[in-house]
Amino acid sequence: MQRSPEPWGPSASLETLRARAAALSRIRAFFAARGVLEVDTPQLAPVSATDPLLDSIPAQPFRHGRHWYLQTSPEFLLKRLLAAGSGPIYQLGKCFRRGEAGPRHNPEFTMLEWYRPGFDLDALIGEVAALAGELVPGLPLLRAPYRELFRQHAGLDPFTATDAALRAHAAALAPDAAGWDRDALLDLLFSARVEPQLGHGVLQVVTEFPASQAALARTQVDARGDRVAARFELFMRGLEIANGYDELCDPVELRRRFEADNEERARRGLEVIPVDERLLAAMAHGLPDCSGVALGVDRLLMVALGKQRIEEVIAFGADRA
Repeated sequence: MQRSPEPWGPSASLETLRARAAALSRIRAFFAARGVLEVDTPQLAPVSATDPLLDSIPAQPFRHGRHWYLQTSPEFLLKRLLAAGSGPIYQLGKCFRRGEAGPRHNPEFTMLEWYRPGFDLDALIGEVAALAGELVPGLPLLRAPYRELFRQHAGLDPFTATDAALRAHAAALAPDAAGWDRDALLDLLFSARVEPQLGHGVLQVVTEFPASQAALARTQVDARGDRVAARFELFMRGLEIANGYDELCDPVELRRRFEADNEERARRGLEVIPVDERLLAAMAHGLPDCSGVALGVDRLLMVALGKQRIEEVIAFGADRA
């Protein structure tokens, strides 16, 4: 059965929705077998991500007072549970991002996010690959650093290329790229030139992103002496499926990054997001050394079920909600 021809009908077939339910059960069984606790944190909170690349959806839960936000990720709340001594935890539920709609995006989507105290990135990559293998079996794991893949597919070294060289390569993709900063240029070239080539017949893990793209990950020095982010991304069939970090545990550095994010948001004319003081207090209390990862369940199901559009694996896409 294909997408319903009636405008009131679902965007996914009933067969797909049954397969989706079975996949969610397998995900929960995967973590139950490993002793990872499922938790359920609020989807509506007074703070949200400060990352300039994320656009939170505001909400007004109370008649008076400032607005709250539908969460782009459960990350901040899960880290508060970790600081409270939860041990390994995961959440499987809805997240929200404004303006994200298309073949691989929906403003409301299902995210699986989990944290492993005591795990390094290698251990977490292995667990991500094992989970992906539950739904898409038989694919080998292939790892490569960001620099190597960027040079191979975009024709530039992302660490040594000048801004002028990046703009010249980006001009064919975005006519207004002449005014973009370095990270925006790198993002454009990576998404347009590199991502479509990744994860075909393999589980492609990309490591050692530029330190400026660390987000909430630690940083470290690579074999060439460049500072890189201690994080990875998993790609399958040209889709980014998961994004994992060796988690930053320093509240002073986290505050600095939040403030830098908000300075960039102000420069771009975006809403400045209140700093999450409760998260900073939790980290000061003591966030255990851990690695964590967020995985897009809908995208993984697209690969597992051979679908081309995200609306084909959710009951009602944005155009039918």
